[in-house]
Amino acid sequence: MTADRRALQKRLDRATADLETPVAVVDLAAFDANAAALSLRSAGKPIRVASKSVRVRALLERVLQRPDWSGIMAYTLPEAIWLVRNGVSDDVLIGYPTVDRTAIAELTADPQLAAAITLMVDSTAHLDLIDAVTAPGQRPEVRICLELDTSWKPAGPLHVGVRRSPIHSAAQAGGIARRLVARPGFRLVGMMAYEAHIAGVGDMPPGQALRARAIRLMQRRALPELLKRRMAAVRAVREHADLEFVNGGGTGSMALTAADPSVTEVAAGSGLLGPTLFDAYRAWRPTPAAFFAMSVVRRPAPRIATVLGGGWIASGQTGPTRQPTPWLPEGLSFKADEGAGEVQTPLVGAVADELRPGDRVWFRHAKAGELCEHVNEVHLIDGDTAAPTPTYRGEGYAFLG
Repeated sequence: MTADRRALQKRLDRATADLETPVAVVDLAAFDANAAALSLRSAGKPIRVASKSVRVRALLERVLQRPDWSGIMAYTLPEAIWLVRNGVSDDVLIGYPTVDRTAIAELTADPQLAAAITLMVDSTAHLDLIDAVTAPGQRPEVRICLELDTSWKPAGPLHVGVRRSPIHSAAQAGGIARRLVARPGFRLVGMMAYEAHIAGVGDMPPGQALRARAIRLMQRRALPELLKRRMAAVRAVREHADLEFVNGGGTGSMALTAADPSVTEVAAGSGLLGPTLFDAYRAWRPTPAAFFAMSVVRRPAPRIATVLGGGWIASGQTGPTRQPTPWLPEGLSFKADEGAGEVQTPLVGAVADELRPGDRVWFRHAKAGELCEHVNEVHLIDGDTAAPTPTYRGEGYAFLG
């Protein structure tokens, strides 16, 4: 085990010695270092924190105290309302369209909420739904943001990227912007263009040299096309609306997106916690800051130690990359025929012979915010001490509510 990993394990063990497992922690030194590194990569452009990748109010408040971080990108309208009402931020952009009629009614009944929250749209149908809940003359002006599809379409039906907005070209962006600003009761204040095929795809997947080369080739060809198209789309929309912001990027493309003159702010969240999916990026890898521990409960054979639970699988395309990674002590891995299990997880490796029932194994989750869906609180590690703070779940907030 490397000296740094050994020191980290000792510190985590000491700080949580009186706590039962499973226990989730965030190392504040690593969290703050990641926030500072992302600030450098944003090249002076403000960073909007993506709350879905954090899901801990105290950590959102902590990073928003930093001068380069401003505003939140939330997942749902109920979450945005919850964040504003709890004083976390008065500038919340929702990253996805909402069809939650109850939340829309609450937003349109409260001028403070309407002034603080910006809804995402990519169709006039989204406006129709809002109008059906509360007519334009009976509500405050609703702030809206238009999402541009950033996927790469090099030829024919070929589509590289996630399926998000149907607005792909500059002409389409200008056309819908004209229709949006003509609608009473709405104000088009922003654009978002999230390049998921660049920001969300690691270009150095471990053990997959051919796939890595293919990803790098795709990204090298896709990026120039996106930069040109995004600039043209922003220009087309600005002919109809005085935009307050143009949002783009994520942890995986921070420096590239920040260099685009058409973008006024960038977004990041996962980079604060450093989940394992970001180990596959060449440009920058965050320091691991979030961990969870499970206890060894049996030793079924030499070189095998079994922990209770462990199957905290991340969302996305099912496969080994979505499993948690046994991190401390170094040198453990899953049995190929069992993986991370619901009730038990056998771990193999020579270091397993050093483990006894009651010892801890520390894991890293594959995705940042999803760890918090398994626990009611995380313990914030400051040196050798641990202080509990609730997750969204622990505060009674249903993230997908």
